[in-house]
Amino acid sequence: MKSSDLMGIGELAGQFGLAPHVLRHWEAMGLLTPAARVSGRRRYTRDHAVRVMTILRAKAAGMSLEQIREILDVSGGAERRALLRRHHEGLERRLQELTASKTLIEHVMRCTADDFTRCPGYRRMVESGDLREGGCVI
Repeated sequence: MKSSDLMGIGELAGQFGLAPHVLRHWEAMGLLTPAARVSGRRRYTRDHAVRVMTILRAKAAGMSLEQIREILDVSGGAERRALLRRHHEGLERRLQELTASKTLIEHVMRCTADDFTRCPGYRRMVESGDLREGGCVI
């Protein structure tokens, strides 16, 4: 590998709008290891950039750094799929909860009641758990 193919910690972090200390923290957590040290300075490759993007996407999906490390370090595909399946199930639950919250908020935004908690439509949605928008009845 040519030294021109290597990048410093600031350059790698900058590609993703991160501060270098974030990459140092990920190193301490076992998520990232520099390809080499040149004159005591960390050097990274394009493969590291892919790993950083993977970490960022996993964080955006709600994974903790420990969960991300586990998924990145697991040795077998079947075990990795099982870990991801469990996380996927959690994401599905969160999506359902977010959708329900969004439906209630959308109703309140359109509701003309002075006190939306007294709105029969809102109360029906909350009490029945039926969050299909039926319109505000006031």
